[in-house]
Amino acid sequence: MSSVLLFDLLVAAAAAERLVEMVVSRRHAAWAFAHGGTEHGRGHFPAMVALHTAWLIGCVVEVHAADRPFVPAVGWVALAGVLLANAVRWWCIASLGERWNTRIVVVPGLPLVTRGPYRFRWLPHPNYLVVVLELAALPLVHGAWVTALVASVLNAVLLLGFRIPAEERALREAVAAPAAPAAPAAPVGPVGPVGPVGPPSSTARP
Repeated sequence: MSSVLLFDLLVAAAAAERLVEMVVSRRHAAWAFAHGGTEHGRGHFPAMVALHTAWLIGCVVEVHAADRPFVPAVGWVALAGVLLANAVRWWCIASLGERWNTRIVVVPGLPLVTRGPYRFRWLPHPNYLVVVLELAALPLVHGAWVTALVASVLNAVLLLGFRIPAEERALREAVAAPAAPAAPAAPVGPVGPVGPVGPPSSTARP
């Protein structure tokens, strides 16, 4: 089996993992809205979804179109980075529990989560560091350096210019607000995917 085909399968696995995140995110968003949660930062969210979608496509297209080789010295290190990123991501999700989803949805009055990676107060956004690592590492597994560079730059613009400021504002408001009464159970429409509520019910990525 060629290294290109193996890389295609790796990208497909990353895409499947994103779909699993969407399912988890929708379930957690339903919980948050049922407990009085409100959504923040909706304006930048479609751009984040578009970035992550284009990144996955770019990984495959660049490797095939530009005939990028697998360079073991870089590829194996990058693969280790991908595996580490996903392990820490699911540690974040498990630590936040129902307060995690891919949007910024905060439930007023809930305290900050202080378990898992969120116990390190000097590391306020561990999930976003995971996203930074994965966006660079996955393309570099098979030499797609243009995709890694472009995705990393655009992600930095979205995170630093929009996502993190919106999340920190939402956190300050949510922690200061009194707890909202839980709403009666009701159907909740689908919510899109690319977080903490624990901080808020959110975290980066699509």
